[in-house]
Amino acid sequence: MAAITFKGRHFQHDMILQSVRWYLAYSLSYRDIEEMMAERGFTVDHSTINRWVLHYSPQLDAAFRQKKKRVGHRWRMDETYVKIKGQWKYYYRAVDKQGQTIDFLLTATRDTQAALRFLKKAIAQNGKPSLVNIDQSGANTAGLKQVNRDNTTRITIRQCKYLNNIIEQDHRHIKRLTRPMLGFKNFHAAQRTLAGIEVIAMIKKGQMKTLAGDRKTPAEMFYALAA
Repeated sequence: MAAITFKGRHFQHDMILQSVRWYLAYSLSYRDIEEMMAERGFTVDHSTINRWVLHYSPQLDAAFRQKKKRVGHRWRMDETYVKIKGQWKYYYRAVDKQGQTIDFLLTATRDTQAALRFLKKAIAQNGKPSLVNIDQSGANTAGLKQVNRDNTTRITIRQCKYLNNIIEQDHRHIKRLTRPMLGFKNFHAAQRTLAGIEVIAMIKKGQMKTLAGDRKTPAEMFYALAA
């Protein structure tokens, strides 16, 4: 993985990272952060902060994945909705039975191919689950059946709505942060911003590997990704 670099930036890297973290962790607009930085004596335009978030979120996600703890083998998979240019798009997510985030994928459609893409991504990053619980979605069922046809080790498919309460509750955190954003301007911006939001959430859940005795706060762990 390439190191995160701040070469050529006109601001100190700690200020950049703090602005990025504030936007991804709290229900703040870019203009809110512009004002907060002004109070600290820094003049930075909200559009610059937007560029920082879009540039560094995927890099921070890649750095986090190198330090992500193993997740459980019993997954809860579901999709929620994200508004992009006034249209609802589909955001696939999965957590394990303890609520640890497994993976996520933004897609333009909600169909078998989208579900299959998400499952392949999640399995490639986290290994194959023994069981996946879903709702009554025919697309998710078809995607899982295709994974089973393509592999010798089969995944148990379970359809039990109340067992997916844990991921439906987890969706609310994403919704709470994206609601003040009033929709994304394009798919690219949504994809990158959501990756950053998920990194913050996984760190808060304790999903980042640390050294024995390390007592870093979630904020310090976030900044350490760019060290």
